[in-house]
Formats: sequence, C-alpha cells, structure tokens
Amino acid sequence: MAGGHDPNPSVASIDSQTVKATEIADSRGYDGGKKITGRKRQILVDKLGLLIVVVVSVASADDGTFAPEVLGQLTAEHRTRLKNIWADGKYRNHHLDEWLIKTRAGFAIEVVSRPLGSDGFVKQPQRYVVERTFAWLGRYRRHSRDYERYTESSAAMVKISSIHRMLRLLKPDPLKKPVPFKYREFQEKVTG
Repeated sequence: MAGGHDPNPSVASIDSQTVKATEIADSRGYDGGKKITGRKRQILVDKLGLLIVVVVSVASADDGTFAPEVLGQLTAEHRTRLKNIWADGKYRNHHLDEWLIKTRAGFAIEVVSRPLGSDGFVKQPQRYVVERTFAWLGRYRRHSRDYERYTESSAAMVKISSIHRMLRLLKPDPLKKPVPFKYREFQEKVTG
C-alpha cells in the first residue's frame, strides 16, 4: 500500500498491438485491418499503465474473441478489487460477453468510444494509459518487430521490458535525461 494505493487495481485497460514477425516465428497470422503479417500483443494495464497481463497470439486473432485468453490470466488476487476494464470498440463481442457471464468474472468491460464527429487523434483519458504503455514498450528496440520463435518468449520479453521500466522509475539515473514523447503530426496541425 505504498502511497495509500492498494496494489490490486480497481480499474484496468485492455488493448492490442499488431507487429510484424520474422520468418522463424512458429506461428504468424495476417491482420487485415493493419495489413501486417505477424503477431498480436494483447496487454492489460492498471490505471498507471503498469503491466498486469500480456498474451501474444497470431495477428489474425480477433481482439474480442481472444480477450478471454487474456482475462483468464488474471489471478484471484487481481480480481479481488477489479470492477471495470476499459476497452475500445473491438471488445464489443458476444463471445466475450458470454465468457464474462459463464465465468462470473466479477468485472465489466466498458467500451470507450470516440466522440461522434471526431477526426484524427483524440485523447481518451480512460484508454490513454494503455496506448501510452505501448509507446513505452516501443522505445525498446526489441519490440519493433517480433523476433521470437515462440509466443511465450515474446510475452516474456514484454514482461522483462516492463520490469526494466519500473526499475528505472524506482531508481532513475541522474545522468540520463528523459526523452519526451511527441506527436509531431498532431503538433503541426495545432501550430500550423
């Protein structure tokens, strides 16, 4: 309970990221939406963006249909306080709804939609944390592409990167300046 916070989250956010995979991967798929042959990383993070669960699958896996595989990794301890999971429209899925009822999960999936008529990047506070976590992971060169043969190894690399990031936050190197994260296209539109 450091800082007055319970270590188990009451809310979380789920999302996926499709990345290209090398030819040595034992399983790859084609994501028609992103037009990428590779793998899909599905992560669940708490409201600070800290990794709770990661599962790697073929890129062709549907997010909503595959979500029970991700949510099934939650421990009983995690589920003690978890009430709400924020997700995008891909998680509006009958298979997922049936799984939540069948397993008596105790938490709900809340689909956070973009505001009507919005165009371009729109920061959504509930879902921003999971997108930011993917951006943090993207700073590790190892995650630019999936180089692992097995999906379990790929998930382990994401966990290792998350642990490394947490350790850097706990004991920052005073000689290194943090690299700011910028949306250049968005800034050019605003200032241009």
